[in-house]
Parts: sequence; structure tokens; C-alpha cells
Amino acid sequence: MEYDHILIRYGEMALKGKNIKKFIIRLQENVQQKLKAFPNVKVKRTQGRMFIILNGSDPAPIIEKCKDIFGIQSLSLAIKVENEPEAVKEAALYALKNSEEVKKFKVTVKRIDKDFPIRSQEFNQILGGHLLSNTEGYTVDVHQPDLEIKVEIRNEATYITSSVVKGLGGLPVGTSGKSLLLLSGGIDSPVAGYLAMKRGVQLEAIHFHSPPFTSDRAKQKVLDLAKQLTRFGGSIKVHIVPFTKLQQEVFKSIPNGYAMTIMRRMMMRISERVCEQESILSMTTGENLGQVASQTMESMNTINEVTNYPVIRPLVTMDKSDIIHISQQIGTYETSILPYEDCCTIFVPKAPKTKPKREKANYYESTKDYTALIEEAVSGIEKVKVTAETTMEPTFEDLF
Repeated sequence: MEYDHILIRYGEMALKGKNIKKFIIRLQENVQQKLKAFPNVKVKRTQGRMFIILNGSDPAPIIEKCKDIFGIQSLSLAIKVENEPEAVKEAALYALKNSEEVKKFKVTVKRIDKDFPIRSQEFNQILGGHLLSNTEGYTVDVHQPDLEIKVEIRNEATYITSSVVKGLGGLPVGTSGKSLLLLSGGIDSPVAGYLAMKRGVQLEAIHFHSPPFTSDRAKQKVLDLAKQLTRFGGSIKVHIVPFTKLQQEVFKSIPNGYAMTIMRRMMMRISERVCEQESILSMTTGENLGQVASQTMESMNTINEVTNYPVIRPLVTMDKSDIIHISQQIGTYETSILPYEDCCTIFVPKAPKTKPKREKANYYESTKDYTALIEEAVSGIEKVKVTAETTMEPTFEDLF
């Protein structure tokens, strides 16, 4: 006897009512895509549950992969047996004996198949007695057990599980539409992308590149961050905007205090154009209320004026320490702090307005026609599809 399945439990998805099938099918597709390196495994769904059939594969690396899939609340190794009391007893005994550092246990039976001849509470007692009589040194503790052996008697079979591995929760990526992530290369925007994916959003990304003021290393850093995010949501198309001419003109023709505001309005206009071209319905940013001059309430209000697209700001109320903690957890922090600056940090006015007004922004923009420069930037966009298998160029640190 051995663990031959991995049981996948849903979290929030279970509350979706009549729409749940769409979410489950997408989750199954995402799991299959994530596990394509394991040709022997099969992913199967039943009413209220999903299973990975191991077919002899080592479960450890498979569980590690599944821990990065949004929509999975938890996972457990499972033994599948027929709906026959003696087979269930044998499997439950195997689960107990193959668990480490256990002195106290409890058994929980859930009888979904009402044709099974023994009721749940009675079978709890039968299994508990069987385990105690066939082992030594164990006791039953229904309140604070070291191990809970769960028995699900379903219509097609019975599944016995013991340990529980926590998943990411959230919704399967691809169930909430597509959003364009403004990916700067700093700490915040990759975390914003990660949190948007947790709500089922599929990402594309846009990066504003200003050579020679920003180097190819800065561009590569953004592609590296995009690759790190593919761990949680599949491939990401990155739109790299040649921003130098437009950015230089803004900082030449706009008063110092408003230059950053106007630059970000230009970014929103270009991002909106990409959204229109790619059938994307929203933008996602790493903005955090009050963190810098362009992220005050007044700045957001003035910058947002130029687009009717929804702007998702997952980090808007978070402390910086919380954002850093998430970036460390998801593996983007070390890349984000590499010293390759983006266009927002290169062109920083000495005294940016923290409370810019829409009327003044519109007036300053009206003094010059930026249409041709915007069109040139949009037409020059480079599109790079980044996947988990994409081979990235070495960083400066890797070369020395």
C-alpha cells in the first residue's frame, strides 16, 4: 500500500455557486500546465474535489509545484481504496504508521456515499478502535491531536488523508480577465502583479525604457521579474516602450514641479493604447498611498484623469515592510534591489508637486502637442513573451 493520489481542496471557489464549473475547469488546466514536466501524472476532478493521480511518481516535487497555484486552498497525500470497511481500516493504519512524531490522533469520517453501510460517527469509533488495537504508544485526542486521519467515503471510492499542505488560496489565474501590469523594476510592482494574480487575473506587463539613461541591465531586470512571476500564473507578454524622446520632451517643456505628473499621465495614455490593442480591461500598478509624491490622493486623481480604464492598486493601503515581506516570500526581492535604475528614478524633479491639480496639468499639456511622440512610442513597442522556460541573460553579478 502507498499514497497514490494528491487531493486538492478548493477554498473561496467553493462559494461560486452555479459558476463554480468555470473556475474548476480553469484550475484543472492550470494544474495540468504546471505539471507538464511529470508525464505520468493525471489530473482528475470529481464533485467538490480534484485529484492528482501519481501513477508511481514522487509526490514531493509535485506538491511543491502545486503550492504555487492560485485556487488551491490545501493539498494532501491520499490513499484510494474501495468503499469496503476492511480496505479503509488497512489504509488508515498505513497512514498512522507512516506519520512521524505522532502520539495523539483522531479519525474524522465523512460519508458522502449514503449507500455505505456504516454511519460516519459509528465508523469513527470502529476505525479508532482498530488503530489502537493494532499499534502501541498511541492515544486518541479529538481536541488537540498530532495527526488527523480524514476518511472521505465518496461515491466512486474512499480517500484516506493525514497531513495537510497549505496552498495559496485565491482564484485560478485566468478566471478574472486580463490586466496590464506597469512593471517598473522596483520592489512594489511585482508584488502588485502577484496579488492581482491571486484574484484570478491574467497578466501582461508594460515597461517604459529610456536608453541611454536606463541601461539594458534595467530592461533585463524587468524581464527577470516577469519570469519570476510566471511561477504563479503562466507566461507573461511584456511590452517594452521606447520612452526616451517623450520623456525628455516632457521634462524640457513642463515646469519642474509638474513634470513627474505629466510623465505618468503619458504612461497611462500609452498603457491604455496597449490595453485597447490586446483586449485588456484594466491596468495594475504598484502604487502605495502616500509613499512618494506621485502617489498622493491628489496625484492619483490628476494622473487618472487621462484614462477611463480601471486601475487596480493592490498595495494602496499596505505598509512598505509588508510589501517587502511579500517580495521576499515570492522570490522577487533580490532582483528588485539590483542597482539598475528605471526611467522613474533617473528623471526625478527636485521638487515634485505632491498636490497637483487637474486644471494645471491640462494647461501645461496644452502648451505642446505630444501626439506624434506618443504615436512613435506606441509604434516602437517591443513585445517579449516570457515563460518559465525562458533563458535569461546573466546579470552583472553572475559574470564576475
